[in-house]
Amino acid sequence: MDKAIIVDHLSKDFFVSEGKKSISDAIINLFKKENKKRVKALKEISFTIQSGEIVGFIGPNGAGKTTTMKILSGLLYPNSGFVSVLDYDPFLKSKEFLKEISVVFGQKNQLWWDLPVINSFEFNKAIYEINDKDYEKSLNELVSLLGVSELLNTQVRKLSLGQRMKMELIASLLHRPKVLFLDEPTLGLDLTAQQNLRDFIYEYNKKYNATILLTSHNMNDLVDLCRRVIIIDGGQIIFDGPFDEIVKKYATEKNIKITLSEEVKISEIEEITKVKKYNYPNLTLSVPRSTVAYVAAELLQKLSITDLNIEETPIEDIIRTIFKGEK
Repeated sequence: MDKAIIVDHLSKDFFVSEGKKSISDAIINLFKKENKKRVKALKEISFTIQSGEIVGFIGPNGAGKTTTMKILSGLLYPNSGFVSVLDYDPFLKSKEFLKEISVVFGQKNQLWWDLPVINSFEFNKAIYEINDKDYEKSLNELVSLLGVSELLNTQVRKLSLGQRMKMELIASLLHRPKVLFLDEPTLGLDLTAQQNLRDFIYEYNKKYNATILLTSHNMNDLVDLCRRVIIIDGGQIIFDGPFDEIVKKYATEKNIKITLSEEVKISEIEEITKVKKYNYPNLTLSVPRSTVAYVAAELLQKLSITDLNIEETPIEDIIRTIFKGEK
């Protein structure tokens, strides 16, 4: 496969004012680097992504994920290192390059708030110089995949968050980009909307062989979409490899969250599995992945339960475990 994205010894620094300043001090400091602290957002990171890959790019807040995304899409210029996206230098922002990529930031709105959705789509058609035939074909395919045909003439401000996110994706994909940078695309959506978006991203990748770099704090996004993950922390890459390896080695347990209808002694629960948190009626249990189904069935049989959810280990916990070398 061809390399769609190449990152080689990429570094990026920012200068941040220290302490609380008055407005006048802040204005003066805009022009005086010596009064600012240098923050190394990226520290000579390197990776390559092949055409057609969906790669999870994960890490805690402030790790360098969004900075990297902005450099790859041409929004920021690095201090040093080499970057290539589809053989283009992103920062030159050539028309040809911009027609081949798309950037989607969760809950960041590019649609015209008071206009029907279709007007924003037509505006993007003009920006990307999409001919009538290709526009109609792309629009119909995307609308069909996401099931939103009845909403095209609805004002953006009247859409739910899930509906609006679907429309954001359509607007970003009308020109059929070869590379997608998705930054928290399921942020703030309900479980059904999250799954619908993941299904759509999977289908788009499969149909167009699109290269996708995905950041997310939602473990389910990674489980459903990514065979490979890159973990970044403190501006440095600490893992780059198969997602299954992360799950097998570090995400050995799942959480079972329960709402009880009758109070029970913690000792009775601990006879079944490990209690992580108990504050009646809410109960959180930590269960080995291999026994989740068995334990859930036993809990339903022995306890009075009104609600039960099985959740993946939070990404932050996994990263913390890897970085501290706890396993």
